[in-house]
Order: sequence, then C-alpha cells, then structure tokens
Amino acid sequence: QVQLVESGGGLVQAGGSLRLSCAASGNIVFLNLMGVMGWYRQTPGKQRELVATITRGSNTNYADSVKGRFTISRDNAKNTVYLQMNSLKPEDTAVYYCNGKGTVNDYWGQGTQVTVSS
Repeated sequence: QVQLVESGGGLVQAGGSLRLSCAASGNIVFLNLMGVMGWYRQTPGKQRELVATITRGSNTNYADSVKGRFTISRDNAKNTVYLQMNSLKPEDTAVYYCNGKGTVNDYWGQGTQVTVSS
C-alpha cells in the first residue's frame, strides 16, 4: 500500500546538524489519504518515543527535548516529510523512524541511525 523510506542519518559531532528525509510511495489513493506524519526515535532497551509530528495542514508538535532545535516540515506534493536537526546532542543518538498515519493503517519506515559524538 504505502512504503516509507528514510535517508539522511549519519555521524555528527555535538552541536552539528543533520537533515532527515522520508519519502512515501505506493498506492496514490493511500498516499492522498495520509494524515499525520512524524518522526520517532528509539535507543536500545527503551521504548520508541515521539520526536515531532506534522499534519497535512502543517500543524506541528514537538517533544519537549527537541523544541527549538528540531524542525519538521512536509511537502505534500512530493509525499515527503523532513526533520531538520540542529544543535545536536549526544542524547539525540538513536534510530529515527518515519511514521505515516493512514485512515486504517500505521506505516513505518525501516529507520535511519543518527549518532552524535561528544
């Protein structure tokens, strides 16, 4: 139905920046019905946590830990959501997952590793 593919992860020093991208593809009907999209992250032994979400109308929501440092954006024409991450900290190290909420299903990408060195 819908596939989400993340890109842009990598290794960066503390204080640096990275931009994650998530491209959605698949059935055009399901893509047009995609509602909220977002980014989540997970570290070993911990539950996946919300980082940021964005509606089709570009209303955004952020975890307190990333407010003022991360910016989520969305291009509906390209079915792509972005996460600009600035002032990165070692505690931002995690696997970052893209999520898209359809009318029935929840879609997830395969994840992209972000590592921030101190």
